[in-house]
Amino acid sequence: MPRKIFKKYMPDQHKLRAHPSLRWLGEHLHDPNLWHLTRKSVSRAFLVGVFCAFLPIPGQMLVAAVLALFMASNLAISIGLVWLTNPITIPPIFYFTYRIGAWLLDSHIRKDISFHWDLATIQSEIAAIWWPLLLGSLLTGILLSLLSYVAVHWFWIWHVNRSWRKRKQIRATRSADQND
Repeated sequence: MPRKIFKKYMPDQHKLRAHPSLRWLGEHLHDPNLWHLTRKSVSRAFLVGVFCAFLPIPGQMLVAAVLALFMASNLAISIGLVWLTNPITIPPIFYFTYRIGAWLLDSHIRKDISFHWDLATIQSEIAAIWWPLLLGSLLTGILLSLLSYVAVHWFWIWHVNRSWRKRKQIRATRSADQND
């Protein structure tokens, strides 16, 4: 079952509940729906985690935790998927989302940026790329999170059906062997 696949990589829920950085969630961490590995909770976790991974803001894990609480998705998977955007993948992913946003807004894609380490330059450069980056990130996050939700949902169904067919075949061969 897919549950076995996910359970192999899941952290212990008791350790997560006791983790100091998650204590602010209090009693919400004791909701069993946040820890279940069901088709619905894992699919929702992919929806939440992939969407939050594409948010160009600090605190993506915090947003994923809050959304996991509201959507009753698996908390650990929701937070773990945020790490799709990590220090190695952030530059290409956010450049790609910036390009999508600039294309949708029909704005000039900035390629030659002269950068100086002073507050005024940093503020002006961020202001110049913010709207295309935000739009591209939100659209990409929504699209990929919906695709991952559907993919996990259908993979789970396919995997369970395949397991049932295998069991049925095994029972049929056992009963045929016993009848002989």
